[in-house]
Amino acid sequence: MMGTFISTQVRTKHGILEGVDSGNYLVFKGVPYAKPPVGKLRFQAPQEPECWEGVRKADRFGNRAVQDLPDVDNPFTGRYAKEFYSDPEFIPEMSEDCLYLNIWVPKREDRELSGLPVAFWIHGGGFGGGYSSEMEFDGAAFCEKGVILVTVEYRVNAFGFLAHPWLTEENEDHVSGNYGILDQIAALRWVHENIAVFGGDPENITVFGQSAGSMSTQVLVSTAKTEELIAKAILQSGLSCKEEILATPTLAEEEEYGKLFVELTGTKNPEELRSLSVDEMQEARRKFDAKMWETGDGLVMVPNVDGKLLKKSVKETWKCGKLRKIPYMLGVVTDDLGAMPEEVAKKETGILMEECKRWADTCEELGTPAYLYHFAHELPGDDWGAFHSAELWYMFGTYGRCWRPMGTEDQRLSEQMVTYWTNFMKTGDPGCAGGESWEAYTRENPVVKRF
Repeated sequence: MMGTFISTQVRTKHGILEGVDSGNYLVFKGVPYAKPPVGKLRFQAPQEPECWEGVRKADRFGNRAVQDLPDVDNPFTGRYAKEFYSDPEFIPEMSEDCLYLNIWVPKREDRELSGLPVAFWIHGGGFGGGYSSEMEFDGAAFCEKGVILVTVEYRVNAFGFLAHPWLTEENEDHVSGNYGILDQIAALRWVHENIAVFGGDPENITVFGQSAGSMSTQVLVSTAKTEELIAKAILQSGLSCKEEILATPTLAEEEEYGKLFVELTGTKNPEELRSLSVDEMQEARRKFDAKMWETGDGLVMVPNVDGKLLKKSVKETWKCGKLRKIPYMLGVVTDDLGAMPEEVAKKETGILMEECKRWADTCEELGTPAYLYHFAHELPGDDWGAFHSAELWYMFGTYGRCWRPMGTEDQRLSEQMVTYWTNFMKTGDPGCAGGESWEAYTRENPVVKRF
C-alpha cells in the first residue's frame, strides 16, 4: 500500500475481489461477509463465508433481503415509494441469500491511500424492510472527502428477528431472534478484518444509521460483542432513553409474538418452518403484520434482550450510564418519530430531540462529546416538509437523483452536511476543518446545529 493508490483488485481474507473504477473512486459491490442464511442456516446466526478461488467480480449489488417494498397506493408509504423506490435501476433482486456489503473507496494519485476513516452505514426500514443499495445511498461524496463508505445488507422482519421456543431450545446459547443485528456485527467484524487492504483504518470506523439503522446503532454501542470495533457513532432519527422509540422486549416476550407467527404458518416443528418457501413465509408475515396493527402492537419483530447480545434493554443500558465512551453525533428532522402536529406546524422538535438531549447529558457525565442537530430544511416539490428520512439526500450528497426540483440552496446544504459528517468520521469533531464550527452539546451550552 505504501506510496500507491488502491487498484481494482484487492486480496481479502476470503479471496481476491475485483471492483469497478468509477473515476474518482472505486466501488466493490455485493461483497459476501457471511454464508447465505438459507436452508438449515435460516434463523441462525451468520456463519463465516466460504473462501473462493480466482477473482470474484464485485461489480453488482447483492440481493436485497426478503421484504415488501412500500406500496405506491398506500396513502402514507406511497410517498416513500415515490421518494426512494421509484427507479428500477436501484431495486436489486430479492432473496434470502442477502448477506453482502458494498464498499466505496477514494482513488487519488496525489497522496498515499492508507489509514482512511471508514463509515459503516446501517439502513432503516422499521426492521422490516430497506436495503443497502437504495438510490439515496452512495459513497461518491464521502470519497471526495477522503472517507471510505461501507453499506451493509442484513436480514429483516421474520427472517431477521423471529424468536420462538423451538429456535431457542435448539440454540447452544438458548437464544433466538436478533439475527439481523448479528448480521450487522458479522459485517462490522469483516470490515475490521479486511478494510486495511482497501486503504481503510480498522481502528477508525464510524457506525451510523437512520431510523431502524439508528436504533441498530444504539444496540451496537450497547452490546459487549462490538468492543474495540466502533470508534464513533452517528444516530439519526432513532434512539430510546426514556421513551419507547425502540422497545427492546425480553426474549420471552418476543417468543410470544413468534408463537403467533408460527401458528399462522401452520408448521409443526422447526424443520417444517425452515422448509417453507419465501412466498409462504411472506404470506404468513403479511397476516402477522396485519394482526399486529389491528391489536395496536405495531412493529414487534425487533431486537430482544436475550442475555447474550443484550444483557439489558437499551433504555436500561442508558440509564446505568453504560454507553460506549466514544464521540457521538445525533439528531432529528422536524417531522420525526413521535413529533406532534402542533410541534411540526411551529417547526419545533418533539420527544425524539428530548431523547437526544438525554443521551448528550449522559455523554457529558462520561466525558465524551455529543453533537446534536435539527434538520429543518423543507424539501422543494411538495408540502411534505422536513419529513422522516429527508436528510438522507443531503448527507449522502445524492440529491441529484431525487425527483424534486433541487436548487442551489439544496446543493449548498448538502455540501455543508457531507463536510460535517465526514469531518466527524475523520476526527470525532464535525467542525474541525474550517468553515462554521459545531460545539458539543452540554447543559451549560446546549448547542443544537440547525440545518
